[in-house]
Formats: sequence, C-alpha cells, structure tokens
Amino acid sequence: MSPRKVALLLAGGLLLVVFAIWLASQRHLEHATLAGDLVLPGLEHSINAVSEVDLRRGDGTRTTLKKDAAGWLVGERSWPAEPGKVRKLLLDLGALNVVEEKTRLPANYPQLGVEDVSTPKATGTEIDVVTPGRSFALIVGHTSSGKSGYVRVGGTAPSLLAAPLLTPDADPKSWLARSLIDLPVTRVREVEAKPADGPAYSATRAKKEDADFAVSPVPKGRQLTSAGAADSIAAALAALTLEDVQKGSAPGDAKVSHAVFRTFDGLEVDVAGRKDGTRSLIALAARSLGADTATEAERLNQHLGGWEFEIPEYKYGAIFRPLEDLLKPPEPAKKPAKKSAARVPPASPAPPAKPPAK
Repeated sequence: MSPRKVALLLAGGLLLVVFAIWLASQRHLEHATLAGDLVLPGLEHSINAVSEVDLRRGDGTRTTLKKDAAGWLVGERSWPAEPGKVRKLLLDLGALNVVEEKTRLPANYPQLGVEDVSTPKATGTEIDVVTPGRSFALIVGHTSSGKSGYVRVGGTAPSLLAAPLLTPDADPKSWLARSLIDLPVTRVREVEAKPADGPAYSATRAKKEDADFAVSPVPKGRQLTSAGAADSIAAALAALTLEDVQKGSAPGDAKVSHAVFRTFDGLEVDVAGRKDGTRSLIALAARSLGADTATEAERLNQHLGGWEFEIPEYKYGAIFRPLEDLLKPPEPAKKPAKKSAARVPPASPAPPAKPPAK
C-alpha cells in the first residue's frame, strides 16, 4: 500500500473519531434535557454541604446567604436567615427536573425571563449555589403554571420548563428570621407608657387571674372606653416579628417613646420606638428583676441588643397607644340656660286732660 493511501486512511480514521466525539457530546446534551432529568444533577447529594447561596437580579437587588457554625446568615443584614426557607429552596433546586426543553436562541430568552441578569432590563433571578466540590448556577424566569416555571442553567444554551415551581426573592428582607420576642399577656403584670408626646400612664393588674388592666391616672371627668381598654397593649409583645433590621440605635435628636413591660416573674423589657419616615422602628432591652429571669434577660440582650427593628405599623400602634385612645370622648360642656327677659307691663293710658277753667 502506498504511503498516500495510508495517509488518506489515517486522515479518514481521525475524522471518524472526531465525528464520533461530537456525536456523543450532542447525544449527551440531548439526554441532559430529556423530560424527567434533573436540571442540576449532583446538587441533590450535596444539600447539606452547601456553604453559600447568592440570589441577584439585573436591577441590583441581591441577597447573600452564608452558612456558619451557628446556621444561615443574611449577609446584607448580618442577621440570621430563616433556616426552613433556605432549606426548602435547596431541596427544590436539588429536585428540579425537566418538563420539556424550550428555546436555545438568546433573542428569545427575554420572553421566558431567562436572559443573563447582567443588565437592568433582565427580569429573572440568578441563583448561585456553592459547595466545597463545585458550584451551580441557575437563572429562574417567568412562571408557567402553579407547578412549573422557566429556567436556564448558567452558561448553557437550552432554556427549560422545569418543576417544581421556583419563586426566589432577591430582597434580603424576605430571608430574615422574623421572630423577635414572645411575651404572652398571661405573664404581664404592668406596662408603663412613656410617650414622646402626651401624658405618661400605666396599665397594671394585681393578679394573673385579673382579666383587665387598670389604667392610671385617668384625667378628671374622663372614662375608659371599656374595662379592657388597655388589654391590647399588654398583649403587644406576644409573637412579635420584624419586617427589617439595621445595626445601631436612634439618633440623639430623635423623638423616642418608651413602653416598659414588667412580668409577674421579674422580667422587664423596655421597648423604645421612633418613626423614620414611613418606617416604624423599635429597640429592645431586657432586665432581670429576679433570679428566675436572669438567664432569659441575658439571652434576649445578646440576641436583640444593638439593633433597631422595623415592625408592622399596627404592632407599633398597639405598643405605643396614647392615653387619649383609651378614653371616651369628653362630655360636651352644657350650655347655660338663657334667662328670659323680664316682661314690662304696658303703660296705663294717661287720664284725659281737664278743660281749662272759665
């Protein structure tokens, strides 16, 4: 066989090998997007090893969730994250499977919301999951139904319809652990209200069995709206939750109201509140007035000290109710009765004039 034929055979064999490799890669790509396949294969076995989850949108909204020895933390707030919510996201990502493949054309990505989130016009949310062995990137786009939505694995062409439905929120506030304090009304003995504006007052009861709290002082001539007018104040710290959180304390020139809650077993909680635009902010400080609550007060201060918490407006209003809201409207002043004018009897007619003497 001539050297030329040998060279041609070798070249043909090399082309066959290259074609076989290409064909295998195409088949693998097609298999990777078959219905029922996992979108992020490998993640399902690494859920407990995940150390960080980043969520970001094109408009700059971003949340960084980091795991340390104490649990999950929202990096943008340095406050604990809700662990159940983080775990659900990771489990859903690990179980995410292909319903069907959609477009591979980048020009069509915006219709599904799976374009790269590098521009402000992007509507999707990119999720980056970090494990010690590897990282996973997924762009979550529009919802298709109540059970599925559109996604695209970062750096790949196929967009997919996948289930279960993912609705990730890149706003840090949505990932915060919301529980602040739970002080049931059954423990409360007294609330001392010290408003920034308006008179101070207290709401107290002598025994736990007493249904209502007595308000003092009540202005002279005024009455409470009902016997339990102040009961809602005493219950205001039960299952109290936050909407947002920030480090620090109120500025020196802020108008701050205080409500001091005291329990029958010796716990005192001072709630300091202020308004910042439309936000209702509070800070909490605990003090033990008895040995039974020393540990509880220390735990509360370690968790809550040095922070200001945004709470719902209705909760803020319940904690810092002004005294006037507990009182019936004042009775209108009675107008003095008009005195009737004394009747003057009509003048008697003058006697007729006598004729002049002749």
